[in-house]
Amino acid sequence: MTSHNYQLKTIWTGNKGEGTSAYRAYDRDHTIYIDGKPELYGSADPTFRGDKSRHNPEDLLLAALSACHLMSFLHVCVTEGVVVTAYEDHATAQMQVNPDGSGHFVSATLNPIVTVTDVSMIEKLDAIHHKANKLCFIANSCNFPIHHNAVGNVG
Repeated sequence: MTSHNYQLKTIWTGNKGEGTSAYRAYDRDHTIYIDGKPELYGSADPTFRGDKSRHNPEDLLLAALSACHLMSFLHVCVTEGVVVTAYEDHATAQMQVNPDGSGHFVSATLNPIVTVTDVSMIEKLDAIHHKANKLCFIANSCNFPIHHNAVGNVG
């Protein structure tokens, strides 16, 4: 078994001078630093008083899921002899907020549009998406169902 470690630094930048003295007294803004990579400017979802121009944790979770599936999918395509020339995903997710303020994702749906070089490769795509989902590190870390509505075309 191989282990990989990841690290980053998150700094809250939303103190407007009064800290968390009141719910509306602070911003949810923060910056995420990962060595050697561009800074990520984050906030809460606008529903939770966040800045809509910044990434929020919910968006980042869905982005991680979509990107991880893409990486796993491309890997399986290589091993299966399927040549992909374009890939686009319009991913969606649903989160439920409970009366006590807690919440959790209840589902995600990946909607990849995959372009391959030969029509014979299209029939393999569903099986490849299924295998990619089993390989995806992020999908394997989620406790909610992840659905796929894939479309394949030749280009």
